[in-house]
Amino acid sequence: LSLSSSVTKVREYSVPGVNNACHVSVDKSGRLWVSDWKGNLVQTDLQGNQLQKIKTSGGDGYHTATQDGGLIYTDKDKNVIYRITPDKKIIEFIKTGDWEPISVYSSRINGDILVGMRTIGEVKVTRYSKTGKEIQNIQRDNQGQELYSDPHYITENINGDICTSDYNKHAVVLVNKSGQHRFFYTGQGLRFFPWGICTDVLGHILVCDEARKSVHLLDQDGGLLSFILS
Repeated sequence: LSLSSSVTKVREYSVPGVNNACHVSVDKSGRLWVSDWKGNLVQTDLQGNQLQKIKTSGGDGYHTATQDGGLIYTDKDKNVIYRITPDKKIIEFIKTGDWEPISVYSSRINGDILVGMRTIGEVKVTRYSKTGKEIQNIQRDNQGQELYSDPHYITENINGDICTSDYNKHAVVLVNKSGQHRFFYTGQGLRFFPWGICTDVLGHILVCDEARKSVHLLDQDGGLLSFILS
């Protein structure tokens, strides 16, 4: 495997039932879950046929495909995380109490569920087991400073690092799997407005930037490798 010097569009998908594509999750069979600003969450096959459509409370990175072929999504109005099973049943999975769940990611490493959450004056990332048991909270660095402000997209790297896209902090926030802060990436010169974030099989971090209308390609340590799709 190596890093290509160019980007080639392989395919474009048309998704019926959504106004715009704010977030995409892909299940293990390759089918797409796509959501828009209005809370429409649609599953399509690779030919663009709508398989499921549900109404949610909406958000940004609020859904994630699971290892077993299902989907998890957050409800920021009810403070509940739901699971959609492969046979299309919607099950209440986790109640988050006073915390509003705004982003979620299902680990490809061990099936853990990472959730970005906020309540009045506080923000954190919580790790749950795949059965829904709370096992870790990440909120501050070693100096007691708040790590997060608005972790609206969240993902995990191949080494277990937790990568969050924090719009209000104008940064990608990265901590290791133990919750120790590793770095902030704050863009290159222009004010940085990070949106969707993902990682690849080489451990690179890709984050969309609303200001530059491009994707920043970073290495595992937060170094900029290139801008793509400018």
